[in-house]
Amino acid sequence: MNIEDAQLAVDNWIKDHGVRYFNELTNMAQLTEEVGEVARIIARRYGEQSEKESDKEKDLGEELADVLFVVLCLANQTGIDLQQAFDRKLEIKAKRDHDRHQNNKKLK
Repeated sequence: MNIEDAQLAVDNWIKDHGVRYFNELTNMAQLTEEVGEVARIIARRYGEQSEKESDKEKDLGEELADVLFVVLCLANQTGIDLQQAFDRKLEIKAKRDHDRHQNNKKLK
């Protein structure tokens, strides 16, 4: 599934299962909450904090999918073609950062 199809799938889900999109500020708060859940898993599973027993069952993929879902909601409700924006961003990064990372001594 490409990003355009994902945006459409989210829009269809909202129409079939939701009443409407939450407003943009609510979705921004929702996104922050979901990113926080991802951060908690990564900090405890891959960082220096110990993982609580209750966190061991958390699915990082599911939490990342929650982040993606809310991002797609925000794109839909603000009229952003995220596929086009992402393709453009990759092109910009490819030009701007073409040699940057290969020449970064910190990455060797």
